Amino acid sequence: MQDKGTTILAVDDSPATLEVISRNLTGAGYVVHTCGSVEEAGAFLDETPVDLIITDYKMPRANGLELIKYVRDNFKDTEIMMITGYPSISGAVEAMRDGAGEYLAKPFTGEELLAVVRRILEKQARRRAAHADDQELSAFGIIGNCPEMQAVYGLIRKAAQTSANVFISGESGTGKELVARAVHYNSDRRASAFVPVNCSAIPDTLLESELFGHVKGAFTGAKDSRAGFFEIANGGTIFLDEIGDASPNLQAKLLRVMQSKEFCMVGSSRTRTVDTRIIAATHKDLKRLVAQGLFREDLFYRIHVVEIRLPSLAERGDDILMLANHFLRKFAADMNRETPRMTDEALDALAQYAWPGNVRELENLLQRLVIVGDGPVIDITDLPESMRFSITRGRHGDKTLAEVEADHIRAVLARTGDNKTRAAEILGIDRKTLREKLKRLGLG
Repeated sequence: MQDKGTTILAVDDSPATLEVISRNLTGAGYVVHTCGSVEEAGAFLDETPVDLIITDYKMPRANGLELIKYVRDNFKDTEIMMITGYPSISGAVEAMRDGAGEYLAKPFTGEELLAVVRRILEKQARRRAAHADDQELSAFGIIGNCPEMQAVYGLIRKAAQTSANVFISGESGTGKELVARAVHYNSDRRASAFVPVNCSAIPDTLLESELFGHVKGAFTGAKDSRAGFFEIANGGTIFLDEIGDASPNLQAKLLRVMQSKEFCMVGSSRTRTVDTRIIAATHKDLKRLVAQGLFREDLFYRIHVVEIRLPSLAERGDDILMLANHFLRKFAADMNRETPRMTDEALDALAQYAWPGNVRELENLLQRLVIVGDGPVIDITDLPESMRFSITRGRHGDKTLAEVEADHIRAVLARTGDNKTRAAEILGIDRKTLREKLKRLGLG
């Protein structure tokens, strides 16, 4: 998630420390500036925007906590990391309470520095994505800006310039109908109808009548003539969703009308001609179904002219957070409520969850959170248990058990304002055990 243009300001009264920070971070591709005092840093920040500030704790005249407060009051989007040669849990609590995202004790290795910097910037990127404007991060009315979706947008533009049949593949809930509509409404057929048809929902007994219509008296109950889907979509587009579930009878009738562009209404012998574009979609592997004899090979090649593959939500990176923000705003507006804000921990959980139900699952979750939420903030405790576990699994993959324990204890103490009695209750241990852990982990 690193952006090579990321700008970092290091603030320390030690030239040696500044040199170490600058050398390691510049080598990793970041743009690094240095200042020797809080006063110098303040003047620099008034002229130059930065993404991250790394500040020493103790410095002459003004200390790092004063810089943190100044940044929090004036530069809301800038991240802060505190470093110090005097590590203490009370100092960490104060720094984190005042707005430092991370706390690193001297001496530190280059690897430790880079790990913390990357962790902070990942949180920042997620927060920015979660609050980005829909108009800046969408195309064709579809929210998303990742490389995979940019490739989808490119194929939509190309497909819209032709009348070729389009095949959209992807897991359930990825937005296949949105893409089909985008192709139609950006093509020369936009003035004519877009007709979605769920192939798995049409019983064989109603098949011909639904697709091709019927004339009055064609069968019992046919009191009037009625146009079918293909005639309604004449000059426009018919979207055959879940075509992988189509019965053999439906496949045969679709192939016939696609080959000849002609059909007869039920109860009529008069041939009708249609100019209808076909866009088909499925979550199934059609090639495998063809190999198994479950889907007609000739129909497969008819629909498979231009393929647009939709990525799963888990493949889309920060698009998850853009979509979450979009749904929060949408459902909050529907309920005439202020849009709730998600904490960093909640955003981390959304970003690391597998999303088996894709965008549909995310949309349903955000709607539920807005409906049942009581306050202006959505925290990780408001999320389903499976999502809370996902962040625990993903966050500490490269840390020792002692490091994970120390991080957790430090975070709990920060949330409780260094109230050790309350922290011990949250951790499920007594106060004496907490004191022993703080001493053993070098936090007390």
